[in-house]
Amino acid sequence: MLDHVFISVSDIARSIGFYEAALAPLGIVHAHDYEGKEGPPGHPDLKGFGANGRVFFWLREGVVDGRSAHVGFVAKGAAQVDAAYDAAITAGATEIHPPGPQLHYDPRYYAAQVRDPDGYSLEFVYKEWQH
Repeated sequence: MLDHVFISVSDIARSIGFYEAALAPLGIVHAHDYEGKEGPPGHPDLKGFGANGRVFFWLREGVVDGRSAHVGFVAKGAAQVDAAYDAAITAGATEIHPPGPQLHYDPRYYAAQVRDPDGYSLEFVYKEWQH
């Protein structure tokens, strides 16, 4: 199980706004900011997102290679996938694939996929057998 993920973004303010909107339907919020000067030399400032008392998704300003990451966010059902997709599109994401069953994986795999403003692939996913 993963504890956390960092991604570099080109415009931290834009990305904070985007992720606040896109992740809200999943119950994931902008939860904590970490000042790099509090850590070892060279540690970046971080903007953390999480849910249920855990901060697990972090943004840092830096060099972006948007095609280098794909992040899947767990949804509690198809309606949450739909809501996160709609929120992300409204916040400026571009569509990779709209919400629906991903039959190439499993008929019970329901997901939508978008690209964030830096080109990262985001998936909002509900896997019936995991709930």
